[in-house]
Amino acid sequence: MSSKSILLVGVPADHGSWRKGCLMGPDALRTAGIMDMLERLGYEVTDSGNLVSEPSTEIHHSNPQVHHLSDYAALISSLDQFCQTEVKDQHLPIFIGGDHCIAAGILPALARQSDDAGQEQFVLWLDAHTDFQTLESTDTGNLHGTPVTYMIGDPSFKGFIPAPAKPIKPENICMMGIRSVDPAERERIARTGIDVHDMRAIDEFGIAPPLRRFIDRVRRANGRLHVSLDIDFLDPGIAPAVGTTVAGGVNFREAHLMMEILYDSGLVTSLDIAELNPFLDDRGQTSKLVVDLIASLFGQRVLDTQTRSI
Repeated sequence: MSSKSILLVGVPADHGSWRKGCLMGPDALRTAGIMDMLERLGYEVTDSGNLVSEPSTEIHHSNPQVHHLSDYAALISSLDQFCQTEVKDQHLPIFIGGDHCIAAGILPALARQSDDAGQEQFVLWLDAHTDFQTLESTDTGNLHGTPVTYMIGDPSFKGFIPAPAKPIKPENICMMGIRSVDPAERERIARTGIDVHDMRAIDEFGIAPPLRRFIDRVRRANGRLHVSLDIDFLDPGIAPAVGTTVAGGVNFREAHLMMEILYDSGLVTSLDIAELNPFLDDRGQTSKLVVDLIASLFGQRVLDTQTRSI
């Protein structure tokens, strides 16, 4: 965390699935105190407000299940333009969603900036899902299951959404917490160099060893590290405010340990938080937990944590 200046960006997009509520995610995290927490840790925080995009034309696909493709294209374009004009090296950007479609707009734009600086862009993908569907393979039509496919430059989007500004190299992506993968996704993942650690591997070997190996790779490459945190990465017992809960996720201490290790690395240059649906929360439980996890990512230690009731 070389920068002590943070740019907070709300992205209230929720067209990635039929379930509504993620558009309230940015304001829920603000209400839970994300800005106050970061300032208490010594950061200068600028809140840019919420970025809203509107499609200009309708886009249709031969897969009749695909929906809101026009909104997806508009979101990617808006985030790309925002990153070009507003995200500067002196700021560490935190994008708060919104569903995980936001990653499709954020990551290629950040990768272009990294490339301009002569650095590699790396991505730590914390999620219950690989989000590796294509427009053809998705049987739900929910586009929040496609951002990884898009951001690596998969040709299946050609003719529907412009190619990513700078594709992410698959071998620069590490996925952790995975526990729900469709057969089509599994086959495509096997053909890429994406490093996947599912919950079986975490149960057997712990969360720290694979994370430290990935961090070492980023350091050796002098790379920039983006953390993409889908709330369903966490076990639904501690984080119920997700429309795509999958049992058996990362627990409270595993999640905090991961954030603490990432802070110690000093390599994180950007962050997105996705899929928080406050409509499904229990008295702000999930929002408060996420703020506490981000506190650990930005330097709060266990002994510094303030006990508070939910």
